[in-house]
Amino acid sequence: MNLPFFIAGRYLFARKSHNVINVISAISVAGIALASFALICTLSVFNGFHELVATLFTEFDPELKVVPAQGKFFDAGDPAIRDACALPFIEASSFSLEEQALIGYKSKQQIAVIKGVEDSFHDMSGIEGILRGNGIFMLEDDVTDYGILGIGLMGRMDCGTHPAYPLRLYVPRKDARVSLVNPAAAFNSADIYSPGVIFQVNQQKYDDDYVLISLDLARKLTGQENGASALEIRLKEGTGMKKAVRELKSVLGENFIIQDRFQQQADVFKVVKLEKFISYLFLSFILLIACFNIIGSLIMLMVEKQQDSQLLRSLGAQQSTVERIFVINGLLISLIGAVTGLLLGVIAALLQQKFGIISLGTSGSFIVDAYPVSVKMQDVLLVLATVLAVSFLSIRPIGPIARRFIKTVD
Repeated sequence: MNLPFFIAGRYLFARKSHNVINVISAISVAGIALASFALICTLSVFNGFHELVATLFTEFDPELKVVPAQGKFFDAGDPAIRDACALPFIEASSFSLEEQALIGYKSKQQIAVIKGVEDSFHDMSGIEGILRGNGIFMLEDDVTDYGILGIGLMGRMDCGTHPAYPLRLYVPRKDARVSLVNPAAAFNSADIYSPGVIFQVNQQKYDDDYVLISLDLARKLTGQENGASALEIRLKEGTGMKKAVRELKSVLGENFIIQDRFQQQADVFKVVKLEKFISYLFLSFILLIACFNIIGSLIMLMVEKQQDSQLLRSLGAQQSTVERIFVINGLLISLIGAVTGLLLGVIAALLQQKFGIISLGTSGSFIVDAYPVSVKMQDVLLVLATVLAVSFLSIRPIGPIARRFIKTVD
């Protein structure tokens, strides 16, 4: 048996002549356990929010989205695009074109994003599930053009689902100069009517800013005769995402970027990951402070066990061996605290996941009622490794301190 480990274990659990040593050791264990508990719970909550956001993918987020690597638009007739659409694992595809526009209704004006889509968008996206109103999904007919607004944008325009007047869209012309005499000449404009429906995605960036119009009208407004800003793809059931992306990249080359749903919502996930990382750093710093309590208990233990240390040296033990006894004692305190905190944290997270003990409030404006949590094994291992690493760094100077209490025997 490893001698320093055996003696350190005996010192840890044996009764001390001064009870204050046991108290300080218990406080050290409790501090590390509390920091470990907070770490695993916090990381689990951020995991829960990450998975919650993933469930909010909508009809506006296709399974795969092909966008140009440079610029905003590409030619929909590009041979590489045609070859990509013909791949056997693609169930359906649809071109779309997005651009900022000014939308006006009576005396109100708002900056919005027009999204021009093909007729196949209705069948590919299943947008029927988010439409609200008594009308139907329709973007054009033989007489006029239609537009479907997000519920938030409709509220800001105060136009309702059946506006009495058409809404007017303005998009700046390419290379046009604004004339003070006739400023409207610098814009392409068109009137759109409501088909009696709006959409509600429950995501602010869509509900408050987007207008669905036909692809032909979007091209006319932007001056893109055969242009598109994205190719939206739905895969056949059972198709592997990684395999599909790999084959699309081989066909499309470096001129296009293929985005899955996580990449399409990259800004949201980056914020969640950044907040998770910052919380991890802050709690690790608190853990470092908690580890300093261990040094106090170890110094007091050295004072009490000074005669034992001299006896071990007299029996032939190396000075480094005696020093390791106290270092291992400190690491055992950290390990016990870490395991205790992790167990309590995992149990608390699982209880929150099942029963939703801590709620988000009673305002009713949240998507979920309670804090979402998700315990991941990599986070458990990360917390355990962090505790041991921080503890070792804080306890490492205990060796030189121990030499002051250990008298070398000639």
